[in-house]
Parts: sequence; structure tokens; C-alpha cells
Amino acid sequence: MAASLPANTMIVVFCPFAAGYYLSYFYRYVNAVIAKDLVRDFGLEPGDLGLLTSAYFLAFALFQLPLGVLLDRFGPRRCAAALMCLAAIGALAFGLAQDLAMLSAGRALIGLGVSAGLMGSIKAFTLWFPRERLTALSGWMIAIGSVGTLSATAPVQALVGPLGWRALFLGLAALSFAAALLIFFVVPERELPGHGETWREQVAMIGKIFARVDFWRIAAPLVLSQASFQALQGLWFAPWLADVHGLTRAAAADYLFASALAYLIASVSLGHLTEALAKRGISQLRVYQAGMLACVASFLPIAFGAKSGALVWLVLFAFTSIAAIIAYTLLTQLVPAAQTGRVATSSNVLLFAMSFAFQWGVGALLGLWPSSEGRYQPEAYRAAFGLLAAAQAAAALWLLTARDAKR
Repeated sequence: MAASLPANTMIVVFCPFAAGYYLSYFYRYVNAVIAKDLVRDFGLEPGDLGLLTSAYFLAFALFQLPLGVLLDRFGPRRCAAALMCLAAIGALAFGLAQDLAMLSAGRALIGLGVSAGLMGSIKAFTLWFPRERLTALSGWMIAIGSVGTLSATAPVQALVGPLGWRALFLGLAALSFAAALLIFFVVPERELPGHGETWREQVAMIGKIFARVDFWRIAAPLVLSQASFQALQGLWFAPWLADVHGLTRAAAADYLFASALAYLIASVSLGHLTEALAKRGISQLRVYQAGMLACVASFLPIAFGAKSGALVWLVLFAFTSIAAIIAYTLLTQLVPAAQTGRVATSSNVLLFAMSFAFQWGVGALLGLWPSSEGRYQPEAYRAAFGLLAAAQAAAALWLLTARDAKR
């Protein structure tokens, strides 16, 4: 793919956004490894831990619709750079927090600050690259994010021991500010399509997007599969591996590293796969449909408590769930170029609102069963994960009724 894209454009457009997106994923999943430290230092209940960690998703989700308007109006460079400065402030607050309120505020600021990570990138890609390259570029961007996920597993475990989680977040604050400077000073400006639209027209278009059945049919599998993956990989898979499968903290971190690595490999491969299949007459929609069915199939053994093969199912779930990002390409094909920011963020607000609900909700459900020394019951995990599986399956089946878009 890289050989077919202008090298200079890849450097000045792709790379700065990739730096911010790497940090976005690192922030998203780091709490899974430091969860026990937070519970110990602040005396958190499972619902508190779920709410704290999911504050990232809530702030992220609440800003998505305004973000879409801002991206279409002011462009991705200025929006992403300003927001990364907020992420730096949030990481600083988190690292210095003395109570749950300050922890939650810092986590929410981080979520707000990185909310333009992928959406800003997609908007930039629609401005600088041919639309048919969007899946490949998005896959490479997700791969960079997956490196952030990998970094937030076993490497964090190695760093937290000698340095502590507070020092880790102070370092992240500095890196976030550096990423903001990189985006602002390296990414070039480009004239935005639809610049004559009024604020009222831009906002009204969001309602029209949400009124489209084809938007919901394509967005639903993306939202439910990725929300499940983010909520579980980002927090609940680690205690599930310990409580249900008896893994140590270090072994659970290694399992999460393996699933994150599978997600990365799938991200890199997806663009090449969709382009190769397109040459054989297989559309991206068909690949999306097949991928979402495979994702559901790989999650079912996890949801319903398979006694063995936890590592295999985690890896397969992570690998197949990456097919969901094809939805971003399909969604941008529903609208003109001037509206790509809004259609992308319209799906993202649903994705991160659901991630918040899933991450918090799993904790709340686990708390309904008696726990012992911080360990939750296997039947509690089956109940919580089973609900996620049912939602994913329903969306994947509905997607089978979709037809290739003709704008």
C-alpha cells in the first residue's frame, strides 16, 4: 500500500495523526493493567472501577457530534492539535489525583482530548487521498493504535513495578503535548469542501444522517463488536482471566498482549485483503458481513465459559473484530465529501457511548453476585458477556440484509 501513496503525504499527514492515535489506544487500555493498583490505592468497588475507566468513553462519546461539525468546518489539523493538549492536562490530573473524583475528571479529560484520534485521521484521509484507499489507511492507523494497545499490556506491567502508575501518567502528559505540537506544525492545511455551509446546515445534517436506515444497518455491527472489544480488552478481560481461568496478573497481561498483537496483525492485513478481494469482484460490504459473523462466532466460547482455549478465543476475537472498521469506508460512501466528518463521528458517538455502557455495565452486573477477596463469580461473567454476545449476533444478522450503497 505504501508504495502506491505519495511518500511525502504519508509523512506529513499520516505520521503526525498516527502519533496521537498511538497515545489514544495506550490511554484506552492502560487501566486494565493498573486496575489492581487503583483498587488498592483508592479502595474502589467493581462498579467504581468500571465507572472510572469508562469515563474515557463517556467524554469521548459526548464530544463526537460537535467534533464532526468542527472537523468539517475547521479541518482535522487544528481540531486534533487543540484536543491533544486537553489529553495532556487530563493525564497530569490523573497522575496527581488524590481521590476518585480527580481520577475520574482526569480520565474524562483524556477521553475528550483523544476524541479526534481516528475521526480526525479519517477526515484528513478523505482530504488528501483517494476515497477507495480509506479502508487500507484506516487499517494502518488502527495498527498504530494497536501498538499502543500492546504497549499498554506487558510493557506497562514492567514499568509500573519500579516507577509506579503515577510516574507513568506524568510521562504520558508530556508525550501528549508533544503529539499536539507535531500535528499542529507538521500537518498542512487544505481547503475544505462544503466551506459555504452555515452552522445550522451543518448541525441539521447530523439529524438527517441518523434518520437513515442504511446508516444504522452498517453502523450497528461496528458499534456493538468494537464496544465489546474495547470494554473487555480495556478492563474486564484481565480479571476474567484471573477469576475464571486462574491466571496470575503477569500471565493475564501476556494473554492481553497476544490478543492486542492479533488485532495489530489484522489491522495491517485488512487493507491488502479488501483490495485483493475487490479485484475478484468481492465488495467491501461482503467482507464486512463475513467478518462480523466470524467475530460473533469467536466470542461465543468466551461469553459462555469455555473451560479451555481462552488464549485461542481471545486471539480469534481480536483478529476478527478488526473487520468492523470497514464500516467507516462504507459510511463515507453514503454522503458527499463535505459530510465525511459528521457521518464518521455519528457512528463514533454510538460506539463510545456503548463502550461506556458496556464497561460500566459489566462491572455493575459482576457486583450483583457475591465476591471473595476481589474475585468475581464465573456465572456473573457468563451473564454479562452473554448479553454482549447476543447484541453482537443480532447486529451481524441485520447486516446480512444490507446492499452495496449507490449514492
